[in-house]
Amino acid sequence: MGKITEGELARILNSLEEKKIFTLDTLVSFLSCSVPTARLKLKQWGTYTSYNQNGRYYTMPSVPRFDDNGLWHYREIYFSQYGNLKNTIIQLVSDSSFGLTGKEIGAIVRLDPRSFLHHFRNTKGIQREKRDGVYVYYASNAVTYEQQKKRREMLEHPSDEFVSDTKAVVILCALIKWFR
Repeated sequence: MGKITEGELARILNSLEEKKIFTLDTLVSFLSCSVPTARLKLKQWGTYTSYNQNGRYYTMPSVPRFDDNGLWHYREIYFSQYGNLKNTIIQLVSDSSFGLTGKEIGAIVRLDPRSFLHHFRNTKGIQREKRDGVYVYYASNAVTYEQQKKRREMLEHPSDEFVSDTKAVVILCALIKWFR
């Protein structure tokens, strides 16, 4: 790679931002450099790597507008502010209130969970349990895990602690008849 002037570098960076996403080959071509040099530039610039498409695509840090889950997509290429798919899922599960099922994870990351969740059986940072035939992924932090599990239990099996007005009237009528 020959020495690139500041003006040329600014033009290249602007082009990469306008493209929104690019490949390593594109960067090598723009910079007229080797693959290791291009990888070094990606790291120096703090680019994001796609978590699908085998991590083939990159985007400049100024381009993505991440949603509440820390995700952004351009066409069918997905990026996460947490990095790769593993780190993203660990973060999503840890941040969830109820833990997440595989189907819920797949919906959030926009990927078929059957294609990747088998890799998460023994992943540090999360744990999974089978509930009613479905795996639920929880944070491995003990306090967070207990909170998530309790909330999911309450979600799936609402407490009968509170009786509806109709049931209360029926119960009261039965008690009045019983004690007469």
